Amino acid sequence: MKKRKRKTPLTDAQKKRKVQRNIRLGLILLVAAFVFLGVMKIMNPGWFTKEYFEKSGEKIDASKPDMDIELLTINEYSRPGTKTQKIKGIVVHYTANPGATAMGNRNYFEGLKDSHDTKASSNFIVGLDGEIIQCVPTWEVAYASNERNIDTVSIECCHPDETGKFNESTYRSMVQLCAWLCLKFDLDEGNLLRHYDVTGKNCPKYFVENVDAWEQFRKDVGSALKQ
Repeated sequence: MKKRKRKTPLTDAQKKRKVQRNIRLGLILLVAAFVFLGVMKIMNPGWFTKEYFEKSGEKIDASKPDMDIELLTINEYSRPGTKTQKIKGIVVHYTANPGATAMGNRNYFEGLKDSHDTKASSNFIVGLDGEIIQCVPTWEVAYASNERNIDTVSIECCHPDETGKFNESTYRSMVQLCAWLCLKFDLDEGNLLRHYDVTGKNCPKYFVENVDAWEQFRKDVGSALKQ
């Protein structure tokens, strides 16, 4: 039977050198970790915060669709001025008002400050001709998606008839707007929601009643993100 060799005990000097090597290695790893976290914080700031943030860059600027900025007056019925948190989703709605224009819906939201009929609004409205109106900043809460108002951006979309199906111009702008917002908030098509997914409400009607159309919409946004 082979005898095991007994390890020679380390001298005090060897022990000291070993401790020093371990300390140096630990410091190197610690510095590397801090450098890595610093780089990641610059590249993906959303990973390290629960606060609102936006990404910027040439690709994001180039993908931004044309839009009219028609902000609502700050009031408790349609634009409360409450700050949003980190944006985690984009919620698609339909107006449930066949034939109504984007500006008509925007003006309805504005009028709530006087009528006090209800509390309602959205960040964006996409019209029948593909026009896009922004009426609440993305860093402020819009009254559109219930408990998800605080961490989502909402888009109301116009439609020509009771089916709730969007025409080609509206659909095209919806895809472009959603793709831009995904880039802006470091999201992808998987972060697109229907109002239905939040509350169970039949909104947007056509995408709730035609799930394949909704999945195709998400794919179209995903394709736009790759361009």
